[in-house]
Amino acid sequence: MTGSKDPTHKARPMSQLAERIAQFRKMATDDPDNELGHFRLGQLLMEDGQHAEAVKSFERTLELSPQFSKVYQLLGECYVKLGQRDKAVEVLTRGWQTADERGDKMPRDAMAKMLTELGAPVPQPKAAADEGPGTGFRCQRPGCMEGKRAKQLPGPPVPDEIGERIYRDICAACWTLWFRDLSIKVINELRLDLSSEFGQAEYDRHMREFFGFEEEGAAT
Repeated sequence: MTGSKDPTHKARPMSQLAERIAQFRKMATDDPDNELGHFRLGQLLMEDGQHAEAVKSFERTLELSPQFSKVYQLLGECYVKLGQRDKAVEVLTRGWQTADERGDKMPRDAMAKMLTELGAPVPQPKAAADEGPGTGFRCQRPGCMEGKRAKQLPGPPVPDEIGERIYRDICAACWTLWFRDLSIKVINELRLDLSSEFGQAEYDRHMREFFGFEEEGAAT
């Protein structure tokens, strides 16, 4: 059963959107522990106005990756659309705290704005705790679990602009997770032909989304 759709919502042609929803629903069903599959499914369901269904996908994403601050923002937006203010406030408050602890400025500020619009208080930043020495490198991927253990790659993993950005902003553990696990699932589940322009573009888009580059206007 799907949630009611926003009558003012304008989406891409339904045939294309429905096909992508089906692809990621299959990915999430075939691999229940695939956080990327659940996250993308939630985004597409939101785009289609199926906010109640999107809630389920985002909640599962947070079960798998509780530090993925962007998910709290989208989940809060879904609850607002569904008219569940108290639930939205609870999720956005937790999300703001998670984003603040991680230093994820964009989702933190977006959630602060939503809390203000809902007439709810915005939490106060916590004083930084001394958690002992670390590597000195901070991974920028929303959902990275490495914290102060994060280690920088020895060099750009691919010889282009996106490779330079991955080297600068993404830790070795997150790159390994993408390259050895999630990228293979994306290729197999979506049947991508990387020798084609479309296949390579789709692969690159999913990679940027996983690393959290998309919202900052990465080149497409």
